[in-house]
Amino acid sequence: MFPDRLKALRKGRNLTLNQLAEELNQLPSVIKDKSNTGPQIGSWERGINTPSYLEVLKLASFFGVSMDFLVGRSYQELDLADVFAMNTQLTLEGQQLTFSERQAVYGLIKSYLRGRHPQKATTLSSEQSELTLPLDH
Repeated sequence: MFPDRLKALRKGRNLTLNQLAEELNQLPSVIKDKSNTGPQIGSWERGINTPSYLEVLKLASFFGVSMDFLVGRSYQELDLADVFAMNTQLTLEGQQLTFSERQAVYGLIKSYLRGRHPQKATTLSSEQSELTLPLDH
């Protein structure tokens, strides 16, 4: 997965292996490690060698993606409420959402889904078995 994603990102920016190496070498690095080379990156793309954690971090930073994305980690299920509750910046088509916009968008999505999937009623199993209450999520 990593080799394919790296190659797709590089080609998406129309960079040669050597050009990508030059760009990576210009990034500020916490640890002064050895310089990147075109053949080195080519070996990562072919799956011959695996980059270090720091190299993956550098690549993720350069391409503006997460390390999880680069290594192919995916999330099988992600609750949208959790996404809106996270203390991370949310953007839509390049525009950062303000706090009030986040709340409004979340409210719109929640309202839409409640309209499409009306809440089920639950029946009490006591003496008042005819009384139904809507489920509250």
